[in-house]
Amino acid sequence: MVKKLLTRYLKRRKLLGKNALQQRYLVIDLELTGLDAKQHEIVSLAWVIIDNQCIKMSESQHLINKDVKSLAQSPVFHGISDDAIAKGQSLNSILTQLSRHFSDCILVFHNAMLDWGFLKIALKNANITIRPKLIIDTLHIEQKRLFHHSTEIKQDDLTLNACRTRYELPSYHCHHALTDAQATAELLLAQCHQISRGKELKVGELT
Repeated sequence: MVKKLLTRYLKRRKLLGKNALQQRYLVIDLELTGLDAKQHEIVSLAWVIIDNQCIKMSESQHLINKDVKSLAQSPVFHGISDDAIAKGQSLNSILTQLSRHFSDCILVFHNAMLDWGFLKIALKNANITIRPKLIIDTLHIEQKRLFHHSTEIKQDDLTLNACRTRYELPSYHCHHALTDAQATAELLLAQCHQISRGKELKVGELT
């Protein structure tokens, strides 16, 4: 057990010292029936891959969970209907496909506390034990940047759209997991270039 933990620690330490702009990232977004991971459900899950600063939309996925018991307000916010649910995939199948990327990608979320909180429970319930090698949160990156510049952080300053606006990225107004995953991928690249300013950027600077 100790040897396993030490190996994991050393791998993480080595990864943190690598060039952030040369890494492969899996940018994930979830559509949910609510904000409580213990009682609400994952409606759909989307991901976009960034490889060596290139967003690979041809490798993106948006998968709907056919196991959802109650859509609640999801049709209002996300536009996902009962018909779309019926044509979806099992959550276990979706998580299996997602977890295949864990060994070669750094995971990225905007508000990892929320989305990864749901995924951790879902992965445990699906008996999927593979762990991501690292998780990066664009919300946390932006929070650190604003704090470093002594900028007052207001209630809505860290939303995905507000963060994108600071980098003059276009607004995406629809609530859709794939659109938000793409928007988060674009934000991460903008943050990386703003932080690095032409110099080498270590992965550890994004954590």
